[in-house]
Amino acid sequence: MPLTYWCEQAWLPGGVADGVLIEVEGERIASVGQGPPGTAERLPGITVPGLANAHSHAFHRALRGTAQEGKGDFWTWRERMYEVAAALEPDSYLQLARAVYAEMALAGVTCVGEFHYLHHGPDGRPYDDANEMGHALVRAAREAGLRIALLDTCYLTGGIGAPLTGAQLRFTDGDAERWAVRADDLAAAYEGQPDVEIGAAIHSVRAVPPEQMPVVAEFSHRHAGPLHMHVSEQPAENAACVEMYAATPVQVLHERGALGPRSTAVHATHLTDVDIELIAQSRTHICMCPTTERDLADGIGPARAAADRGARITLGSDSHAVIDLFEEARGVELDERLRSGKRGNWSAADLLAAATVAGHASLGFPDAGLLSPGAWADLVSVRLDSVRTAGASGPEAVVFAATAADVHSVVSGGRRVVKDGRHRLGDAGSLLAEAIRRVR
Repeated sequence: MPLTYWCEQAWLPGGVADGVLIEVEGERIASVGQGPPGTAERLPGITVPGLANAHSHAFHRALRGTAQEGKGDFWTWRERMYEVAAALEPDSYLQLARAVYAEMALAGVTCVGEFHYLHHGPDGRPYDDANEMGHALVRAAREAGLRIALLDTCYLTGGIGAPLTGAQLRFTDGDAERWAVRADDLAAAYEGQPDVEIGAAIHSVRAVPPEQMPVVAEFSHRHAGPLHMHVSEQPAENAACVEMYAATPVQVLHERGALGPRSTAVHATHLTDVDIELIAQSRTHICMCPTTERDLADGIGPARAAADRGARITLGSDSHAVIDLFEEARGVELDERLRSGKRGNWSAADLLAAATVAGHASLGFPDAGLLSPGAWADLVSVRLDSVRTAGASGPEAVVFAATAADVHSVVSGGRRVVKDGRHRLGDAGSLLAEAIRRVR
């Protein structure tokens, strides 16, 4: 039976409109018009399309607020992350990921790109079902009310020319050919299921030798799925890559056929001008994760320069130091202000598009992220009367005033997931606390 929502304001493809009626049939938007509310369910504030969190490592959420003491950098933080990775099993991962995805839903996220490399048991041996950990993530997303692009990650070395050690052993299939066999089985398990996209990931030039990369790229082409990769997150990564291959990470990926319209370079923090041109000309997306990049002292990526050359920008919360796509969008502009000394590098509408339609497209859902007939019925309603948003309106209120706490209603794929700021699973804070205690 169709459902109709009346939005006090809605951000439509043509801009903000008042008194918008959105009719939903099943998982899709059937019609969009304007008029009085009548018997429609009222959605106060401003309603925007569902947000796409284009880069997530669900298990990193267990580190929030616990890895800040002392001095260090990305590499010292990584050792703490490996400790969490070593502790997870399929049932505890399901519990943790479900709670993390519920937190995302409360923040207006309706689709997540899960960069998944926690494949096997703690000793590196596969489970009886070699994709059991991946199935746990799909189940977690469904129970939390999200669509998922499961970006199954090839991870083969512990650094450029270095062996795997410790927790890294559970990340690997040995070589790209064996990775592809397992990933093909995973893709077959979800064939024809519209809420799940099985994509691929090259973890990084640190973890996948260049000669292995074409196998992963070919998987993406064969399945017409997204292909993501960590790129130039740290200067040390670039230096090691140039020393070994006489090329930057972007150049290596380009030479091995990993760039293209379905590809996303995550972070892309330390790019050369040539790197930017290769990404732009290949129509590769760049996923910026400002809160993580600040938290790990990675640096400020050249998002504005890349977008000016034609690269498409998306957003992710990565390590989940914060889960708030409005903050990620705001961070792109504010970080650019610090770099350039100038304000107004991005419009609010452009940043909101990065969090919605561009992000969904990069995850294999090009028919999501906009309030338009035929699109996925993802409606996120944001209060305009909170202490943060009072007096603001339009996309500027969402990007430059609101936080995730201002999301009061989320419809995801036609299903009501959040109502009056509460997730259908119950108290997400309690779910998170219990799941994290179990991991620790």
